[in-house]
Amino acid sequence: MARSLTSKKAVQFTESVIREMTRLALRHEAVNLSQGFPDFPAPAALKRAAVEAIQDDVNQYAITWGAPRLREAIARKAKRYNGIDADPGKNITVTCGATEGMICALMGIINPGDEVVIFEPYYENYGPDAILSGATPRFVKLRPPGWTFDEKELAKAFNRRTKAVIVTTPNNPTGKVFTRPELEAIARLCEKWNAFAVTDEVYEHIIYEGRHVSMASLPGMSERTLTVTSLSKTFSVTGWRLGYVIAPDQVTDAVRKVHDFMTVGAPHPLQVAAASFMDAPGGLFETLSKEYLERRETLYPVLEETGFKPLGRPAGAYYVMCDISGFGFKDDVAFSRWLVEKGKVAVVPGSSFFRNPRDGRRLVRFAFCKKLDTLRAAADKLRNLPPSPAAGGLRRGGA
Repeated sequence: MARSLTSKKAVQFTESVIREMTRLALRHEAVNLSQGFPDFPAPAALKRAAVEAIQDDVNQYAITWGAPRLREAIARKAKRYNGIDADPGKNITVTCGATEGMICALMGIINPGDEVVIFEPYYENYGPDAILSGATPRFVKLRPPGWTFDEKELAKAFNRRTKAVIVTTPNNPTGKVFTRPELEAIARLCEKWNAFAVTDEVYEHIIYEGRHVSMASLPGMSERTLTVTSLSKTFSVTGWRLGYVIAPDQVTDAVRKVHDFMTVGAPHPLQVAAASFMDAPGGLFETLSKEYLERRETLYPVLEETGFKPLGRPAGAYYVMCDISGFGFKDDVAFSRWLVEKGKVAVVPGSSFFRNPRDGRRLVRFAFCKKLDTLRAAADKLRNLPPSPAAGGLRRGGA
């Protein structure tokens, strides 16, 4: 028998659907409301700080787990904003984005046979992350319009093999902000089953309703939580790939070893530039929510008007999940390809956020982290969609 050319792990997942939709948007010259990156400039002072760091010859490796200045700034921010006490030398690892931070966190704690609980719909990386780290995923539904979970269903997902639960708040793709009582319910199960919470908090500064609560700030959870977050979304520099993991003493060493042999380290001059921004006085983080709220209120009514059915107004992050049943397509992939090719607007098929693609076949995700002019251009295209070939020539989702 011929030996397989590829690993059993790699064949269990596909390429990123989100990144594929960006390529299709470029090919068809469509407005890209698929991938969650801003199309507006990064802060001028931040860019100047990066240039200055490069010109000052901060161009060699930083300490593997992060430049001391940045880790110290992260510790101050975590204490001030998140209520997390973190020692820069013992608890903080700077990574190449939260994407690397998440896989390093999981690979640092997972052993063969361990299980990881994942809420769905989920950010598409988590499935491959679980597979690559050797975990078996267990899924628990979030249900619209509030994207709430059933505590009994969650409790059934935990058992003696559960090593961790992944909690994303604010949530991608739903925009849900987990409440303190919800986080406390998850924390009780972590304590009962001696499991970790691995939290993805990259949208922590983009909140419209409620407030952000970090799992690690809850009583008894600092030793059970690996907090994964990023500077990319906060500073509108997704291409800089700056994330970090705050972890308990007993697992930080494992996270750092995985990080070391995976990437060695994040870009040194960009770390120094970001550090200069971390302690900036008021307004740096606070203005994000206000700015993105205006963008949410620009796009959301247009989606309702044009036959998309939003599944609840997002309370945080910058995504909207919509029901496309009225357009009559057989599934979300066919609709998304039609929309980018004929309607010139790119979205993400909802099936990419579910274990079973059928659960997302009537859903798509819009990203509104764009200039207001970009969102207005998208609105014009949505208002002038060609007749849907799958709905008897009707426009606007059958309206």
